[in-house]
Amino acid sequence: MSPQLCEFHLPLTPEELLKSGGVNQYVVQEVLSIKNLPSQLKAFQAAFRAQGPLAMLEHFDTVYSILHHFRSIDPGLKEDTLEFLIKVVSRHSQELPAILDDAALSVSDRRAHLNALKMNCYALIRLLESFETITSQTSLMDLDLGGKGKKARAKAAHGFDWEEERQPILQLLTQLLQLDIRHLWNHSVIEEEFVSLVTGCCYRLLENPTISHQKNRPTREAITRLLGVSLTRYNHMLSATVKIIQMLQHFEHLASVLVAAVSLWATEYGMKSIVGEIVREIGQKCPQELNRDSSGAKGFAAFLTELAERVPAILMSSMCILLDHLDGESYMMRNAVLAAMAEMVLQVLNGDQLEEAARDTRDQFLDTLQAHCHDVNSFVRSRVLQLFTRIVQQKALPLTRFQAVVTLAVGRLADKSVLVCKNAIQLLASFLANNPFSCKLSDTDLAGPLQKETQKLQEMRAKRQSAAASAVLDPEEEWEAMLPELKFTLQQLLKLPQEEEIPKEIATPETTEEVKGRIRQLLAKASYKQAIILTQEAIGHFQESAPFSHVDPEESEETRFLNLLGAIFKGPAVSTQEKNPQGSEENMGTGQTDGKDKPSVSEAERSREKDELAKQELLVQYLQDAYSFSLKITEAISIISKMMYENTTTVVQEVIEFFVMAFQFEVPQALFGVRRMLPLIWSKEPGVREAVLNAYRQLYLSPKGDSARAKAQALIQNLSLLLVDASVGTIQCLEEIICEFVQKDELKPAVTQLLWERATEKVPCSHLERCSSVMLLGMLARGKPEIVGSNLDTLVNIGLDEKFPQDYRLAQQVCHAIANISDRRKPSVDKCHPPFRLPQEHRLFERLQEVVTKGFVHPDPLWIPFKEVAVTLIYQLAEGPELICAHILQGCAKQALAKLEEQSTPQEALKETPVLSTFLLMNLLSLAGDVALQQLIHLEQAVSGELGRRRVLREEQEHKTKEPKEKIVNTETTMEEEMGLVGATADDTEAELIRSICEMELLDGKQTLAAFVPLLLKVCNNPGVYSNSELCAAASLTLGKFCMISATFCDSQLRLLFTMLEKSSLPILRSNIMIVTGDLAIRFPNLVDPWTPHLYARLRDPAQQVRKTAGLVMTHLILKDMVKVKGQVSEMAVLLIDPVPQIAALAKNFFNELSHKGNAIYNLLPDIISRLSDSEGGVEEEPFHTIMKQLLSYITKDKQTESLVEKLCQRFRTARTERQHRDLAYCVSQLPLTERGLRKMLDNFDCFGDKLSDESIFSAFLSVVSKLRRGAKPEGKAIIDEFEQKLRACHTRGLDAIEELEIGQGLSQKTPAAKKQSAVSRHQHLASAASDNDFITPEPRRSARRHPNTQQRAMKKKPRIVFSSDESSEEELSAEMTEDETPKKTTPIRRASARRHRS
Repeated sequence: MSPQLCEFHLPLTPEELLKSGGVNQYVVQEVLSIKNLPSQLKAFQAAFRAQGPLAMLEHFDTVYSILHHFRSIDPGLKEDTLEFLIKVVSRHSQELPAILDDAALSVSDRRAHLNALKMNCYALIRLLESFETITSQTSLMDLDLGGKGKKARAKAAHGFDWEEERQPILQLLTQLLQLDIRHLWNHSVIEEEFVSLVTGCCYRLLENPTISHQKNRPTREAITRLLGVSLTRYNHMLSATVKIIQMLQHFEHLASVLVAAVSLWATEYGMKSIVGEIVREIGQKCPQELNRDSSGAKGFAAFLTELAERVPAILMSSMCILLDHLDGESYMMRNAVLAAMAEMVLQVLNGDQLEEAARDTRDQFLDTLQAHCHDVNSFVRSRVLQLFTRIVQQKALPLTRFQAVVTLAVGRLADKSVLVCKNAIQLLASFLANNPFSCKLSDTDLAGPLQKETQKLQEMRAKRQSAAASAVLDPEEEWEAMLPELKFTLQQLLKLPQEEEIPKEIATPETTEEVKGRIRQLLAKASYKQAIILTQEAIGHFQESAPFSHVDPEESEETRFLNLLGAIFKGPAVSTQEKNPQGSEENMGTGQTDGKDKPSVSEAERSREKDELAKQELLVQYLQDAYSFSLKITEAISIISKMMYENTTTVVQEVIEFFVMAFQFEVPQALFGVRRMLPLIWSKEPGVREAVLNAYRQLYLSPKGDSARAKAQALIQNLSLLLVDASVGTIQCLEEIICEFVQKDELKPAVTQLLWERATEKVPCSHLERCSSVMLLGMLARGKPEIVGSNLDTLVNIGLDEKFPQDYRLAQQVCHAIANISDRRKPSVDKCHPPFRLPQEHRLFERLQEVVTKGFVHPDPLWIPFKEVAVTLIYQLAEGPELICAHILQGCAKQALAKLEEQSTPQEALKETPVLSTFLLMNLLSLAGDVALQQLIHLEQAVSGELGRRRVLREEQEHKTKEPKEKIVNTETTMEEEMGLVGATADDTEAELIRSICEMELLDGKQTLAAFVPLLLKVCNNPGVYSNSELCAAASLTLGKFCMISATFCDSQLRLLFTMLEKSSLPILRSNIMIVTGDLAIRFPNLVDPWTPHLYARLRDPAQQVRKTAGLVMTHLILKDMVKVKGQVSEMAVLLIDPVPQIAALAKNFFNELSHKGNAIYNLLPDIISRLSDSEGGVEEEPFHTIMKQLLSYITKDKQTESLVEKLCQRFRTARTERQHRDLAYCVSQLPLTERGLRKMLDNFDCFGDKLSDESIFSAFLSVVSKLRRGAKPEGKAIIDEFEQKLRACHTRGLDAIEELEIGQGLSQKTPAAKKQSAVSRHQHLASAASDNDFITPEPRRSARRHPNTQQRAMKKKPRIVFSSDESSEEELSAEMTEDETPKKTTPIRRASARRHRS
């Protein structure tokens, strides 16, 4: 049969065209071979030139064969076929309009053109799909091979760039569909298969992951327009909806592409209904299925979110369909619906001119958003806060909701999720930046105006009420106004009868008229409840007097009361008017005089007063809102400031930005946060450090001012405020920041100039401003030493002038500033130039020596910190500093002796020993200690560094002067040099020299410092005689500094130091010695190691100051591996529950840092648990839970958890008390158990099975089961069930055994359990804590490095040493320690290796 007489049916698969179908159905006769295809294609081209598009009817088999062999044929043939088919379809689309308009078109011609159209479109679309399939496979190969040469490979596969060819084909198909081709079909109804053919190719193109790339934008637009024509002209709505839903579920890249398409169809093509159809399909999806199908939920969520951004008004009508997903389990869908609501609030429901319905919708959306601030999923809570941030930033949040949303944000600051906290801070920052109240949000500044304006409002209301009361009102109107509220009050009273007795209101002699007058007054004052009660009593009291006697039985009680009250209230007004007709006439007369003018004037005044009252009410409401907002911001600041040292960098950065903004809005508490962020300048995280620098750059380097000088003045003033009452740590941090700014030339010269003017008093300033200027100059000198170095004499004149009395605070700051002109670190051996030093004769040292010596004899408390800085400066900058300080010491000692001689006349000398003033002795010892410490630092840093530098220079010089022949060295020397042994040996020699000087010479009898040792020991050994707290503190610090010099001297005085640490009643002295012993533990670890338990003991000191110091010292020593971490670290754990928040925070920080040191906490936990649950030295049960919850949170590795579970289970057998059993059960319940951990528990079930009769132990193990069930896999549930069954069985059997025991013995004979001893108090009494037995330690090991005479000293038996006063023999004045109290064993301390904490 001729192809022209057949009907072409569009096949579902190409193979269907090879099979014989129905009557007159077209079938491919022959699939041509590959070698015949080029010639047949040419024949087709020739036929096309002759017959036009209808030539396809004769040559369809050729095109079908090309499609059949598509993978095997030559790329050139593919390209020719594609180009030719495009030409055929294009020609057909050009001819079709004329054919369709031809009214005389025959049926056979119509069928021929329809077949040709279907064949042409089918061939072109199948060819397009074949090219697309090959391209997709090539793209996958490109992913494996890399991106280079991608276009070259594509051209090799096809002979051309396929991505550039897709768009013209799609445009051609769009052009074809825009024609009125439905007339080619019978009854003008296009078959569904043809529309599916065209749209199907569009959906297949969309499935390509690269379609969302920017380069494929023209293709996407062409697909969108082709589908848009199908929707508008060919009823493709239902199919498109189903296909879009399917594609969103399976292709993640399509959400944004389909949103663009749908929004275009809804706006340009008028197909708004497709939005509703798609949303309806999504809304009908089962929430449980979406929770399981995460990819589908992700696609739907992305689609809804982006669609709401593009067409929120169209989507809003379908929002009710999506509300079910807010209660579903998929958090992504909840996020999408909430985001859509936020977009509608922002774009559609924004503004003050909304209609009532729109306002209600907006309020419902905002209510939903607020409710989901408490969503169970942290991602939803975080998303809601982000949405509110956008709403606030675009000023779309109604003022009435400000307070509620701010309160929500403040509440979310305590959220467990870091992401939520971060977004809560961002939201509060947005509230600050976009607040409608004021640029200054100080609650103290707002409280005054609020109180003043509130009082004014009250006065205005009172005035208006009095004016209203004086005006004659119609009683009928007043009654109508009060009737609703009166009726409500009456109904409430009648529903709830008074249970308590009402006191009698009516006095016996009172008349009916008087009672009516009282009722009328109560109604006028709106005291409705009292009026009703009084009326009720009057009815009973005046049963025969009108109007109380009138009772209509048909009326209800409510109606009867209302009628009676109405009669009472309205009656007197009428009677008053009747009684005083004259008055009413006068009133009428005055009212009618100037009848046209007066009423209008009073009406205008009344209107003006009403407007003023309304304005005042608005003002008070505004101030109240501002005040409430500032209070909430203040509350937020106190919470956010605690988050400044979180581990998450992004949170810290948000906190810093928040405080910058709060400071700019002049929130008073913001300065606290700005100061608190200072230590973050030392952060190891570059992002945090840069955030701090940016914050201070923003706050201080861009001050307001008209001129450079005004800006400099504002900058200096702001920085000076930071220095007020600043700690040493704060000053160091600020110095680092300013140094950074100076090095980057961010501080203008005008700042330095103004600082010098204030320091030299060229401009008027206060004493504190002058001090702060000198401090700031010193900070600038850290970055650029020449700022101070070039004006050294000026600074000396400022702070060290010859006036008296001396300003030691200013002098101290001057010394600090001068110290910054030199590098304080140890000199580098690589430097060719010697370190910066000034000659001994320099005026600076002369003035320092004179000021220190002169101030020695005057009791000024500021002299001690000044002389410490002065001695440090001398050793830092002077040549031969030991000579200068020796002169200072000698001068001060001479003055002290002179004072002693002045007090001791010959007559007094016979009677009693002369007494030196306490402050002089304290000053002398403190000065000696400072010199001793600085001498040690000078030797170990400056002298040692200079020796090394000179050695390197000498070696370089010798190397240059050597003859070429002498350069030949033996192999051994070369190897030593390569290994660095030569330099190391020289370093050891220099270090040994310095050590020998410290050991042998500094405290030798010939040296100046040695002269102070007997005096120092006498003061320390006699606390009863020398009982002044400041003197004792100074002496203890000095003794510690002397011990730092020599190991020999330290060894001989350690017992004295620890005696003072244990037995002194002065907290300041114990605190000082704790610091001293910490330093000694670093310098002489082997000597201090036997005394370590006494260091740990101070963690339970009753004094808060000592506990804090001990915590800091032990944290430093343990984290630096300077003491062995033993079970005594449990004392640090006890600090986690310290009543002082700073100490508890210190302990928490210690364990946070310790958790980063391998398996340290894991290894220590068993010992900590044993010690803390011990009945004699542990803690109570509740504090134990608090401590262990914190410590067990650091166990995160599965292997550690499993091992710890096994250890804890086995400890049930060795535990002695029920309390220990409960503690162990609690610890097990706090571990993050896995299925393998549960198996460990089952393996060790016998260890704790017999303890399960205890309810608390049973509950603890049940909590383990409930935790395991939450994330359990189906295969793991069996073992959980088995474990739970065993738990319940053991628990029940234990209870049965107890019941049998009670039946056998009888309840009366049952003896109560003995009360457990209470845990020892954390703050033991100091006297009982220091028993003599505490000081017994094992025999010492021989340390690796020991003084030559140490062995001889160790072999000699030490005599009993008694610390007592020469002047007094009283028991309380002496501190005695016997031989057996001294630790005998010294354990060498080595630096921690990587194997220290290996599990």
